[in-house]
Amino acid sequence: MASRASRMYLAVKYVHVATVVLSLTGFFLRGILMMRDSPLLGAHWIRVAPHINDTVLLIAALSLAAMSGQYPFVVDWVTAKVLGVIAYIILGALALRAASTRTMQVICWFASLAVFGWIVSVALSRQPLGFLAVLT
Repeated sequence: MASRASRMYLAVKYVHVATVVLSLTGFFLRGILMMRDSPLLGAHWIRVAPHINDTVLLIAALSLAAMSGQYPFVVDWVTAKVLGVIAYIILGALALRAASTRTMQVICWFASLAVFGWIVSVALSRQPLGFLAVLT
């Protein structure tokens, strides 16, 4: 029988994975709305929901790090994920708001989706290069 700690870890991991999927789905859909110049992109709930989800995602990620003892700047693949998340946030902000042209928004949107895929590959492989390891 699984211990209480392992059940808790598994529950938090499922919350983390679910919020990752929701985050990607929401970002993908907001990118489509951006490319279609949809007024729906400005809807209050579309602007607020990602922040709520990403807060839960962050809490789950920090909880997993604490529960597993795997911390950024101590464990290389966790460090890579954190740096990737920073790049994803910057590219996402450029894609949905800050880029000066629609072309740059779309480029940043695709780049952020690629970074997101890389972050997932790092998490699944527990290797800091993730899918980029095939290049070495």
